[in-house]
Amino acid sequence: MEVRDPVSAPGADGVPRRTTRRFPLFTRDTARPEGGGRAAPGDALAARQWPIIVVLGIVALGLLVTALDVFRIGTILIGVGLLVGAALRWLLPGVGMLAVRSRFTDIVTYTVLGTAIVLLSLMAQPDPWLQIPFLKDTLHFTVSS
Repeated sequence: MEVRDPVSAPGADGVPRRTTRRFPLFTRDTARPEGGGRAAPGDALAARQWPIIVVLGIVALGLLVTALDVFRIGTILIGVGLLVGAALRWLLPGVGMLAVRSRFTDIVTYTVLGTAIVLLSLMAQPDPWLQIPFLKDTLHFTVSS
């Protein structure tokens, strides 16, 4: 058996599958996703994907509460769901479909979006629960009456 270059790997019959270093025009296989291990049987979706199910459940509950006209609590729940996703991504080695990008990028994205949603829902009018004084001054100088 002769492998002509380091990229070519022998096939089932022992001959190299590729003889050039150029990538094939069509991809015939893909890399396994991070959560695609053999921790649970193939039909046990909830056993492998429970982190995303938890996050989606919290966000769905927040959307339901928002639809029932309790805007502030519902949007806080949506933001908390993203923050829970960031915590799960940071603490657990395998999180299934909750892993979209690299661990660092996922944690930063979930944290920034979750924090922004929670802060904006706390500052929403009327009767905001959180008032940031310099924002009122900024608005005063940018919008003239």
